[in-house]
Amino acid sequence: MTSDRADRAGAARTVLAALPRPATPALPVPDESGVDWPGVADPDALRALVARWLAGYGRAQTRRTYAYALGLPPEWADAVTGAPGSAAGGPDPTISGNRPPPARRGRLHHLAFLRWCAARELDPRVVTGTHVTAWLHALDAGGAGKRTRARMLSTVSAFYAHLVETGVVAGNPASVHRGRLGLAGTARDPSPTIRLTAAQVRALWAAASRLPNPTRHRELYARRAVAMVALLTLGLRISEVTGLDRDDLVVTGGERVLRVRGKGGTVREVFPGDACVDALTGYLLLRDREYGDTAPARRAGARPSPMLVTRAGGRCSRHDLYVLLRRIATQAGPELAEVADRVHPHALRHAYVTLALEAGAPIQHVQVDVGHASIATTRHYDRSLRNRDASAADLVTGLVTGSADGGEDRDHQDDGGPRRR
Repeated sequence: MTSDRADRAGAARTVLAALPRPATPALPVPDESGVDWPGVADPDALRALVARWLAGYGRAQTRRTYAYALGLPPEWADAVTGAPGSAAGGPDPTISGNRPPPARRGRLHHLAFLRWCAARELDPRVVTGTHVTAWLHALDAGGAGKRTRARMLSTVSAFYAHLVETGVVAGNPASVHRGRLGLAGTARDPSPTIRLTAAQVRALWAAASRLPNPTRHRELYARRAVAMVALLTLGLRISEVTGLDRDDLVVTGGERVLRVRGKGGTVREVFPGDACVDALTGYLLLRDREYGDTAPARRAGARPSPMLVTRAGGRCSRHDLYVLLRRIATQAGPELAEVADRVHPHALRHAYVTLALEAGAPIQHVQVDVGHASIATTRHYDRSLRNRDASAADLVTGLVTGSADGGEDRDHQDDGGPRRR
């Protein structure tokens, strides 16, 4: 048993060395051990297929996300475009500023699909639906939650859809019955995201403005923290915040507007409101005064200036902002004391939707604000509208038991007047 596990672990480790060596495009070679892809007779051809699939996505973050879900290093996803400077260790030409740090290997890294196949010396091009189902069960046994399994299955399905389109395989083995596997998500599924109240979000704003910093740039870093909270409070995705440039804050129709690049490269206009505009302009003005604009002069081909930058002047990464938000939450006092360790960027996006719906905003407006492709996704966030007063449980319990709480404690009796809501 132990020997077999060691053999499989050794086979999985060889994938990292095997994958980044296709003939075209040239990719980084982190390991020259010479060990090739277990179970694959023509690894160069398979690597080229994976590279062509990833290169078909215009956003670098999408390529990295898909590559990581398959078990590939982020640098490999950066290199598949074949653009100058995209080899390992060089900057990614599709992203302005510094490249975000590579994603950490989590506890499910060895169960990423291509690594799972390699551990069994299984060529991904001969995989069947039975194999995919077995992989999903392995993820489940490894502790992967429903959402994680569904997300990883979507990545694998997208990869095989490409292989079907290019005639490499006859059908998509990842087209399994999600409902039977317990992966069919519905609007009834409870969200694990913490629900922040308006008072808690207000406390985050206040804590950001007081963020301690031992350097002489304390005010600048505090203003950056406020600007970040302001952007997240607009319901933006963390990837949308990191992708913003200062030139994305424009005036159109007499209104300040943020041009936000969302999923699939779509651009939507978001109205930031006076408080957010003040936070952004105050931060940018102070940044220019203390450091000057870190971007080169505007010219053809010049990189734009990021909206939020690091101390070195590079673009803030998702990890940078996640850590910053946690710092702010721990400084926010009693309002956040019990939930500070659960605050993350998506919680503020979630708060935007739920608070807007609670306030009576039309759900279609909220859908456009946050860039949901389907209104069903927006409805999924309305769980906060469900509370005791919106339930008939007390009423029914009162009728059944004859208790005053349900049968009598209403705004009006059964005289035609409105019942308890």
